[in-house]
Formats: sequence, C-alpha cells, structure tokens
Amino acid sequence: MIDPTEFFLTRRSVRAVDMDPGAPSAEDQETILAAGLRVPDHGKLAPFQFVVFQGAARAKFGEEVLAPRYEELHGNVEPDIVAREQGRFVRAGLVVAVVFTPREAKVPVWEQQMAAGAACMNMLTCAQALGYAGQWLTEWYSYDDKVLAALGGDPERGHKVAGVLYFGGKQSNTKDRPRPDPKNHIKIWS
Repeated sequence: MIDPTEFFLTRRSVRAVDMDPGAPSAEDQETILAAGLRVPDHGKLAPFQFVVFQGAARAKFGEEVLAPRYEELHGNVEPDIVAREQGRFVRAGLVVAVVFTPREAKVPVWEQQMAAGAACMNMLTCAQALGYAGQWLTEWYSYDDKVLAALGGDPERGHKVAGVLYFGGKQSNTKDRPRPDPKNHIKIWS
C-alpha cells in the first residue's frame, strides 16, 4: 500500500513523449474515469464530459482531425510536422480529453470550471497512484474551436477543453523538476 502523504509530496507528471508504452488495464481505466467523477461539484452539475481515446482511435483522431486542422491553420507545412501533429494522441496508451460543459445554474461559471479542473486532477492523481505515468496537457488543439467540435463540444455554449490527459505504461521515469519554495506561496493571515 502506498503511503498517501509520501505519494502527494513526491507525485510528478511524466512527459507524454517520455512515457513507457502501454496503457492502464481496462479495470484501471474504469477506476481512473470513476475518480474523475468524484470531485467537489457545487450544485452537482457535473459540468464536464470525458472523451476517451484508446487503441486505433488515438491514431484515427490524429489523421482525421489534428493533422488536417493544423494544415488548415498553418498552410503548407513540412511532412515531418504533419506527422508530429498526426501522432499527438499516440504518445500514450490512453488519452482522455476533458471537455468543460458549463450548465445554466446559480453556480458561478468559475466554480464549474474548477470542478472540471478537479476532474482532470483526480484522474491524473488516481492513475499515478495506480503506478501509471500521466500528464495533463493543453496544447494548441485544446484552444481550437474545430477540434473542440470534433470532441463533441460547442464553443457557442461556452464549452472548452479543460485538459487532455495522457496515461502511459507503468511509471519508470523518476526525474523530477524543481518545485516551488513553500515560503514563497504560503501566507499565514493574522
């Protein structure tokens, strides 16, 4: 059993490009997605949708959505750049796009956005607690309305990509980055 305190004080993301091949098992995927639903959510609105990419769907989304849209935005681009954009979702064995879907409610949009962010963090943390590599990214495609529409989102209704989560094989890359100094970020009010 993993010590929770030690886990939270040493938790780290592994870059998608550095992930070991593989993906969470089907059972672990269910657990990770269920963890994403167990977040603080004022008004019980669940203002998010999870779009899951596994197996061949990862490459298909790159071929049919990401690469063509990148070319549309940037004109003639080198074949290696097209290939990079086409392969974005195959960097990890499981990719989950979290689409923020605000609801009409008394709950402020800001609080609903935080619930979507909490869903991302819960899934990332759960996967890492299970021993998998994970990273939460928002690359160019996270801010593109046509990609959002391909994910089932509607920019006219305020939908946004809260994050794209990449989950790879068991975590083996343990190189960490410098962390913030607590004294620069914690203030005791008096």
